[in-house]
Amino acid sequence: MKIATWNVNGIRAREADVLAWLERETPDVVCLQETKAPRESVPAPLREREAYWSYWHGFKGYSGVALLVHKSLSPAPPDFLHPPFDHENRIVTARIQDITVASIYVPNGGKDFAAKLRFLVAMQAFAADAKKHGQALILCGDFNVAHDERDVHPKERKRVTGQLPEERELLDAILAHDLVDLGRQMAPHDDQMFTWWAPWRQMRERNIGWRLDYIYVTRALAQAATSCVVEPKTGTSDHAPVVAIFDPAKSTIIRHAETTPSAASRKTATLQQGELI
Repeated sequence: MKIATWNVNGIRAREADVLAWLERETPDVVCLQETKAPRESVPAPLREREAYWSYWHGFKGYSGVALLVHKSLSPAPPDFLHPPFDHENRIVTARIQDITVASIYVPNGGKDFAAKLRFLVAMQAFAADAKKHGQALILCGDFNVAHDERDVHPKERKRVTGQLPEERELLDAILAHDLVDLGRQMAPHDDQMFTWWAPWRQMRERNIGWRLDYIYVTRALAQAATSCVVEPKTGTSDHAPVVAIFDPAKSTIIRHAETTPSAASRKTATLQQGELI
C-alpha cells in the first residue's frame, strides 16, 4: 500500500505536475492540501480520474484539501467526513475498512495564532479518541510546524511561528496517542530532510528549508512501513510530496483493508452532495 501527501499550493496551477506524479507513483491513497479551489473548479482530468474515488473540499483561492482513494483498495466509495473542528476546509477523512486516513492542512498561524493552536489541540483530541476506540490512523498533510530543531535548516532557525515551543509540544501530544512520525522513523538522524522551501534566493536548490509535511501513523501500521521519502525534485509547488510504502504482509490491518469491504465502504458519502466523484 502506498500513501502520498502533497501541499500543491493551487491545484489548477499544478495540474500538469500532479497528473504526471500520479501516473508515475500510482498511490493507493493521495492526500492533497492547499488546493485553493471548489470541486467544480478542479481540472477535469484530476476531478474525474477513473481509477480513484476522489473528494475535493475547498473554495476559491485559499486553503482546501482533497482525498483520492484507489478503487483497487476500496471497491465501493468510502465515507468521506469532516471532524467537527474542520476550519476553512482544512481536513477530510476517509474510513478505508479498519483505517481512518486524514488529509490535513493546519493553519499557518501568522495572522491568527490562537486558531492554529485550537486546531492542533483538536487534532490531539481526535487522535486520543481514535486510540481509545482502537482505530488505526494515518494523518497526512502540511502541519505548518517544524517538529524540532533538526527539521529546520540552521540558517532558518528562529523564534517564529512554525518553530515555537507551544506548537512543537502539541505535535508531541498528538504523537503520544500511539502515533509515529514515519519520516523520522525512517531517517532518525537526517537533518537535511525538508519538505518546504521559501520561493526565493534559490532556497530549494540550496536545500535551505523546513520539514512541515508529515505522515503520522498508528504504531502497528508503522511496523509495516518499508519506506517514507520526500521527493524534493517533484513539481513546482513550494512543498515537496511525501510518499510512504507499507508491506501488507507485515500488517493484518492492511491485509484486511485490501480484501474485505466493510458495510461503511458500500455507502456513498452524504456530506456536501456532488463532491464525491
